[in-house]
Amino acid sequence: MAAPPVVDLPFVDERLAVDVANGLASVEKLLRASVESEDAFVTEASRHLIEAGGKRFRAMIVLLAAQFGDPTAPGIVPGAVVIELTHLATLYHDDVMDEAPVRRGSPSANARWDNTVAILTGDYLFAQASEILADLGPELIRIQARTFSRLVRGQIRETIGPREGEDPVTAYIEVLADKTGSLIATSGHFGALLSGAPAPIVRRITSICEAIGVAWQLSDDLLDVASSAGQSGKTPGTDLREGVRTLPILHVLASPDPEDARLRALLTGPVPEARVEEALTLLRANPAMARARAELISWIDRARADLAELPDIPARTALSALCDYVVERSG
Repeated sequence: MAAPPVVDLPFVDERLAVDVANGLASVEKLLRASVESEDAFVTEASRHLIEAGGKRFRAMIVLLAAQFGDPTAPGIVPGAVVIELTHLATLYHDDVMDEAPVRRGSPSANARWDNTVAILTGDYLFAQASEILADLGPELIRIQARTFSRLVRGQIRETIGPREGEDPVTAYIEVLADKTGSLIATSGHFGALLSGAPAPIVRRITSICEAIGVAWQLSDDLLDVASSAGQSGKTPGTDLREGVRTLPILHVLASPDPEDARLRALLTGPVPEARVEEALTLLRANPAMARARAELISWIDRARADLAELPDIPARTALSALCDYVVERSG
């Protein structure tokens, strides 16, 4: 089975490119096998989002991190599958919470069946991930438990919003670190740890990957405004239509500038379809976009500072290219 599409990194090292492609093919094979059930409907529902595609970005991070130890170690592919199953499970649950009709260009599970099926399918994927994880040892189980705790905490905090007196921008970044950064950090952690990399390298890779994860989500925030072609995988202005307060929007809402009054009024809640183009035009020209991009770059700079301390191998070059990619995709 061919490997799924991945982020188009400029793998200057041919051997690394082949290793990653082969690793992703193995991940894909085990990922599909891991959701097989004696019940045909459970298998169909569980494979729904797997077959819808996806970049397997987190699995790629596991494989790159494993290059800092023994990339052929037997736990690496199962570890990557645990990460992907966890990610997919959160998508089933997110679509229920967001009442999303579409995921990856296909009807979401809750739209195809109903919310109950989507929730239970997500639970099933978490259970399958746990079964694989049990063979990888107690340390990996502990890391996964902490990661899952952060994922849930981030979702709760996003749902209830900032606490009274809490800076909305600070709260938002913390939510991104929990909801997105934590699982990407664990991807790097798993890969490095399972490969037998030295402890200081494991810690550094984990930090690098969390910073990349936060930056990646911030780039999605910017793309939702700046893109005219849906580069982020969703229609530009989706966050505005749904009333989601991403970082550029939070900066506008906090602005005391009288010139921002019209835009602030538009962004106080979900933007009506008839006003989305006006809001996008005003937001694209607003300094809030530059401020949000500066935040993204600050996270990438953190990642690059840690990268400079890693051994100079092709995987470090690939991770550096990933940092470049995250910045470039933001516009």
